[in-house]
Amino acid sequence: MTPAVRMGLSIAFATGLYGISFGALSVAAGLTVWQTQVLSLLMFTGGSQFAFIGVIAGGGSGAAAVGAATLLGVRNAVYGMQMQRLLSPRGWRRGVMAQLTIDESAATALAQETPDEQRRGFWTAGIGVFVFWNAFTLAGALLGDALGDPRRFGLDGAAVAAFLGLLWPRLRGREPIALALACGLVTALAVPLVPPGLPILLAAAVGAAWGWLRPAPDAPREAA
Repeated sequence: MTPAVRMGLSIAFATGLYGISFGALSVAAGLTVWQTQVLSLLMFTGGSQFAFIGVIAGGGSGAAAVGAATLLGVRNAVYGMQMQRLLSPRGWRRGVMAQLTIDESAATALAQETPDEQRRGFWTAGIGVFVFWNAFTLAGALLGDALGDPRRFGLDGAAVAAFLGLLWPRLRGREPIALALACGLVTALAVPLVPPGLPILLAAAVGAAWGWLRPAPDAPREAA
C-alpha cells in the first residue's frame, strides 16, 4: 500500500463519519431517509449538503437552500480545473472524476509528488469518501428516524461544529481571520432581519467583495 493510498483511506474514513450527523440532521429537517440518501449520492459535497438542510430546517425556501448550497459548491469547479490539468483524465473517467472532485480528493492528490501517486491519491480518497459518506449518511438517517427528533441530543449543532472544525485549521494568517470575523458578524446581524438562507448568501457576498477589492500583491521588481 503506497503512502497516497494510506492517506486517501484515512481521510475517506474520517470524512465519512460526518455523514452520520448529516443523515440525522436531514431527517430532523423534514427530509425522508430516501431523500437524504439521494442528496448524498447526487450532490456529494458535505458543506453544500449541510447548508441545504440548514436552510430547510430554518424555514427557508427551496430556492434559498439551493442558492446557499450552490455558493458553497463553487469551489469544486476550481478544484476540477486543477485536477484536469494535473491528472488529464480521458473518456468516461472525466465524468466520474467530476463527481469525485471534492476537498479531500483534491487535497490528497495535490499532496503527492509523483504523477502516479497523485492519481492513486485522488481516486482512493474520492471513491473512499463517496462510499463511506453515503454509508454513514444512511446510518445517520435511519438512526435519526428511529429516535424521532435528533435535536433532543444536540445534533442540531453538529453542522456548525463540523464547519468550525473544517475552518479552524485554515485560519493561519491575519487576513483569513479578519475575513472570517467579518463574515460571521454580517451573518449574526442578518439572522434576525432577513429570511432564513439569506444570511449565508450575504456572508458569501462579503467574501467575494473582499477578494475583488483587496489590493493585489506588488509584483516583484526587475533587477536594474
